[in-house]
Amino acid sequence: MIDAELLGEAAALLDAARARGVALATAESLTGGLIAATLTAIAGSSDVVDRGFVTYSNAAKQELLGVPAELIRQHGAVSEPVARAMAAGALARSRAGIAVAVTGVAGPGGGTAEKPVGLVWFGLAQRGQPVASESRVFAGNRTAIRAATVAQAIALIRARL
Repeated sequence: MIDAELLGEAAALLDAARARGVALATAESLTGGLIAATLTAIAGSSDVVDRGFVTYSNAAKQELLGVPAELIRQHGAVSEPVARAMAAGALARSRAGIAVAVTGVAGPGGGTAEKPVGLVWFGLAQRGQPVASESRVFAGNRTAIRAATVAQAIALIRARL
């Protein structure tokens, strides 16, 4: 079940994108499609949401989004360069005007000193603009980290619009 407040934010994003004639795409790793699911939980979202890529594995990131294997080997899947490449790949492989990408460590395991549980890298690609990125470290359990990631992804797209 998606939180009512988050659905409200998603609806506002869809309205803003619709008003500007901008379609959206998502490239998701740690959220496993939750960003796209949140957007498409709203009736009428099909005129704004073009497509979503769930690229949980490194192979999927490479095959579906064109993320270079060397980039993953050099920086790891949870990294700024990979988030940026995921966003650029989603934009290039869609009809969207804006694509958001997320990759991170949702936990409870898998964290390191350099990449702790809760670390999420975001990539945001827009046609005609340089790819933007940012990272956040969210607190809480796996569910809370994934929910916070969805909320931040929606906020990033809204800010870009």
